[in-house]
Amino acid sequence: MGENTSTMSQELLSIVVPAYNEAKVLPEFHRRLSAVLDRVDVAAEILYVNDGSRDETADVLAVLQKQDARIGIVDLSRNYGKEIAMSAGLDYASGDAVVIIDADLQDPPELIPELVVQWRAGYDDVYARRISRDGESFLKRATAHLFYRLIRQVSDVDIPPDTGDFRLLSRRAVNALKQLREQHRFMKGLFNWVGFERKEIVYRRDPRAAGNSKWNYWRLWNFALEGITSHTTVPLRLASYLGILVAFSAFIYAAFVAYDKLVHGNPVAGYPSLMVVLLFLGGVQLMTLGVIGEYMGRMFDETKKRPLYFVKSYLSPAALKQADKLPDSLQT
Repeated sequence: MGENTSTMSQELLSIVVPAYNEAKVLPEFHRRLSAVLDRVDVAAEILYVNDGSRDETADVLAVLQKQDARIGIVDLSRNYGKEIAMSAGLDYASGDAVVIIDADLQDPPELIPELVVQWRAGYDDVYARRISRDGESFLKRATAHLFYRLIRQVSDVDIPPDTGDFRLLSRRAVNALKQLREQHRFMKGLFNWVGFERKEIVYRRDPRAAGNSKWNYWRLWNFALEGITSHTTVPLRLASYLGILVAFSAFIYAAFVAYDKLVHGNPVAGYPSLMVVLLFLGGVQLMTLGVIGEYMGRMFDETKKRPLYFVKSYLSPAALKQADKLPDSLQT
């Protein structure tokens, strides 16, 4: 298990909070988070990552920072998506351990002390697994249940079911993640790909405190594709198997047609049968090309070597500035 090199009094806990259009819930979220951190015997910084919000999120964060010296704000140049926003938060976090938590209060900040206890026990990745998803539709719960179990079966890494991004990571786990700079990021897979010692904590997920979910079914579908293509080549293998199966079936059917003609004298099926076979084979080919295209598109994006994100501004926590705990590269 990972060892904590800092003494109790020197420990610094970073809280990374990606936020996109969360102005309505941020004051209540920060109130609850602050109350929790006030009870934990560790110094803390709170890094809000404003992921190109279009509402008053930036203004709310500016007000909160004036009230709490522990707050730092990473303001991204545009909306990059939650996976990139989390990566930006990890890049700027300077703590001995880092907690990732959403601002919508579905993941309770009150669980953070238990995460810290397990980290001090030597675990590098203390992840929170949901035993319920209150406030979500039956269809969303069912599809999420199927997705987590499907990706666990086909993925090259062991991804725990019903587990989101709410977790605590040790410094060495964060340093390992910072070395992974691929453009198409499925963080749930990357958390587990780096390995190290992991510990599960279970909790009940609450409904959103305010606002609406940013995850519609189209975005969830694309997210599922991202997860599958990022951590397994099984779809390519299935496309190959499907091609072999179709070719074998076509050979058997051709042999049957020849036998039926030579032995029984039945006429060869005409235009309708031919069209059905052609359309079926064409559909299989297009589907296979689509699977190959998904992987080629990701390879194309990776060859560009673009930065993951650009930061419009970074306001570091005043409390850490005064304590001289910020790395020189993050001083502003």
